Amino acid sequence: MHIHHLSEENSILNHFLAQIRDVNIQKDSMRFRRNIERIGEIMAYEISKKLTYKDIAVQTPLGIKNTSAIATPIVLCSILRAGLTLHQGFLNFFDAAENGFISAYRHHYDNDDKFDILVEYKAAPSFTDKTILLVDPMLATGQSIVAVLKKLLIHEKPTAIHIAVTIATPEGIVYLKKHLPENCHLWIAAIDEKLNQHNYIVPGLGDAGDLAYGEKL
Repeated sequence: MHIHHLSEENSILNHFLAQIRDVNIQKDSMRFRRNIERIGEIMAYEISKKLTYKDIAVQTPLGIKNTSAIATPIVLCSILRAGLTLHQGFLNFFDAAENGFISAYRHHYDNDDKFDILVEYKAAPSFTDKTILLVDPMLATGQSIVAVLKKLLIHEKPTAIHIAVTIATPEGIVYLKKHLPENCHLWIAAIDEKLNQHNYIVPGLGDAGDLAYGEKL
């Protein structure tokens, strides 16, 4: 797996990352959503550098300009519900992309720390011969992303797979390396310290879905 850790170099990305973590700033859910969206825009730009391009000629009012355009169709897919804000940031840049949505959640059978990942809903176009961009704000254990990709790719063969997450753990990265193809690209805004005993990211930022959209039952 090809790993791209974007906050290794200083940029405005780190400014937005600091704000989504700040317990005082993140109380403003509209600002939290907008900051996640901004992070998605920055990540989309960085990913765009690794896509396949083709030569095109554009007619201007005064002549012809030879330039380039993205060659392979893109399908942008997010994991509900936390992925929606990040999805919008990517869609602001990849505005011609097709869109897919899939659900995944931790199901605790015995109300303890053990859980399975349940994937129950999918609304997505075909990924065959296209670039798939799978976005989700948090990469904790990695089990959700692996379960979702297995569901999405049962009958599909994309030309490239890019996974974009805002915050990841070392444990989640190792899990993805073990279970996903080597030609996948994993894009990470920031890598945090660890998972705690409840499999939550430390220091993390809390529950991204709750911060964006309110607490759930």
